[in-house]
Parts: sequence; structure tokens; C-alpha cells
Amino acid sequence: MTTVTVLGLGPMGHALAAAFIAADHPTTVWNRTPGKENGLDAAVAATAAEAITAGPLVIVCVRDYTVARSILDTDALKGRTLVNLSGGSPEQARAMAEWAAGHGIDYLDGVIMATTDAIGGPDAALFFSGPADVYETHRPTLAALGENVLYVGDSPGRAAAFDASLQDMLWTSMSGVIHMFALAKAEGIPAADIAEHAKALLGFFPAMIDLLAEQVTTENYPGDAGTLHATAATMDHILDAIRAQDLDNGVLSAARAEVRRAIDAGHGEDGFGRLAALP
Repeated sequence: MTTVTVLGLGPMGHALAAAFIAADHPTTVWNRTPGKENGLDAAVAATAAEAITAGPLVIVCVRDYTVARSILDTDALKGRTLVNLSGGSPEQARAMAEWAAGHGIDYLDGVIMATTDAIGGPDAALFFSGPADVYETHRPTLAALGENVLYVGDSPGRAAAFDASLQDMLWTSMSGVIHMFALAKAEGIPAADIAEHAKALLGFFPAMIDLLAEQVTTENYPGDAGTLHATAATMDHILDAIRAQDLDNGVLSAARAEVRRAIDAGHGEDGFGRLAALP
């Protein structure tokens, strides 16, 4: 079993270490603040460098890339594989990979799409990117972190790009949910009364995502499922209701502006996927 080092024992780092231990990987841990290793059957190193030299695979999970780089001992890391699960932008991931290569360190960048209690189980999803041979070497060990461990490509920033794109959809959607509740409340509708209808409405989203993905991939945007002219009219009705209640309309107004740009460019009879092709 591969010996693993985990640097950073915040809630997520602690969960990662616990998953490796549960899978019988000898695990060494280090944290800047002592005492965070409580509950872990792991070797505790006095320094980050000491922890790094314990084995061939080093996992770092701290606040961000800047903190990660500040605690990593490049001499100790030479000849080992560093897996950064701190999270950040694709550009930061590419810069970290370049830094690692300059110090003779094999590097994988990863993102965690899971809560701490899901780590090691069937609901944990993790994306990794970097050299395929490096990933294949450590794939059996990384599999201890969850049943949905995915390699998404050799570009170091690809995992972070997956994360940013998916989080973009998530938080834009979550903002829409909150705004829905605000508008419903202003119109005298309790959140509980509209929540079930909202979940039913979202039932068509998987099919819509597939439809839009096909349009974007083929660069063909038929308006069979609804034209941008029709979308604009619907958005205008909703904006009227929002403004009548003196609620913030920034998010939907921004979306409406994108639709207007497409219509002004002569694409009013195209489908919603056309927005992805706007310059």
C-alpha cells in the first residue's frame, strides 16, 4: 500500500487523511497548528519537510495555492508526486504545475466536488488533471477518496476549469432560487408553497442541458424548442413582475441583455444555445 502524506488538516484535509487510513494506506500528516490530527491513526510529522519525505505521494489541502506553495519544501519534494487539492483557478493550477516542473516535482491538480462527510464514499466526486502516466501510477491510491474519481486530461488547469464551469452554473442557479423566493414572498406566496413546484420545473433541466450541449458542439442553434424572440418576451414579463415589487433585477436584466445582443445581431429565430457563440 502506498504511503501517503497529507499536508493541511482543516475539515477537508482531515477527511482526506481519514479516507486514506480507512483504505489501509500508511499516512503521515502535518498541520501548521498542532492538535488537528486528533482522531487520526496517522504518523504526525513535526515539519512539512519531514512529512513530505515519509512517502512518494504528497497531498496538500490548504486555503489556496499561495498558502500551499509557502509550506512546500521543494528539496524534499524532488522525485515525488505532489497532488494539490487546495482549489483555485485554472490559471493558478497551470502556474503551480510550471513551478513544480521547474523543481523536478511530478504534479497533479485536483478539485473536490463533495462535502467532508462524503469523502471516501459513493457520493464523493473528485477531478484530477496532469500527466496521464503520473495519474495512472497513483490512481489506485487516489481511489480511496471516493467512488467517482475522474481523470479529465493532461492539461494541469483542466480539473480547475471543470470546477469553475460547474460552480458557475451552481451559484448562478442558486442565486436564481433565492430570487425566486424573494419574488414569491413579495407576491404573498410562502417559500414552502413554491418549492415543490420549483423542483418539478427543474425536471426538464437534464434534457435541456443535453439539447444546449448539442447546439454548442455542432454550432447549430435551431429554435424548435423556443426562439430567442420568444425567450425575450418571457423575460420581459418576469422583469415587469420583479420591478413592480421593487426587487433587484440585475441578474435577469444581464441575461436579457445577452438575448438582446443576439437578436440585434440577427439571431432572433435561433435557440438559446446561440448565446454561447456571442463575441
